[in-house]
Amino acid sequence: MSEAIIIAAELRDRSGKGAARATRRAGHVPGVIYGEKQAAICIQLDPRILWAQMSKSGFFTQLFDVDLGKDGKHRCLARDLQMHPVTDQPIHVDFMRVSADHVIHVKVPVHFINDIKSPGIKKGGVVNVELHEIDVTCNPDTIPHEFVIDLAGFEIGHSVHLKDIALPAGVKLHHMAPEATVASIAAPTVARAETAETEAAG
Repeated sequence: MSEAIIIAAELRDRSGKGAARATRRAGHVPGVIYGEKQAAICIQLDPRILWAQMSKSGFFTQLFDVDLGKDGKHRCLARDLQMHPVTDQPIHVDFMRVSADHVIHVKVPVHFINDIKSPGIKKGGVVNVELHEIDVTCNPDTIPHEFVIDLAGFEIGHSVHLKDIALPAGVKLHHMAPEATVASIAAPTVARAETAETEAAG
């Protein structure tokens, strides 16, 4: 969980694809702020400001105060980010307004640490990740930044399930079975077989 980060933006006068293209030609990233039963507003951001936040872990679980200067601030979550298929540059971003008393649904990334301390991995096993994100519901102020799974001591065949992860107070799984596997340490032969099956199916 973290405090809201202030991110500067400006209002855009027009909406639509033509206006968005004009915004990009001017060197800005177009975006929109919506939600909380208020009218959607069109904004534009400096791409360098957006990149600075995108490069951090948990971009979609970070609270932002989108600062429009004299037009006020909006407490938001980034909900969608469109990237150019060739240049991989951001071309549009959606922000959703949130309030402290509303329960929202977010996807929280899962990160793994201490793989070099796993006896199973030292024996040639590999981490088989089933869930890269965990769907939860919570209030905006209690959004977990990430879920960290410590692999130290894990042997081949060891599995981590959702029920093994301690959820912070006020955070609940969203339509996910507690018995679902998050990750396991697979034997090298099993990992190679699964990779071959995946490549054959593709």
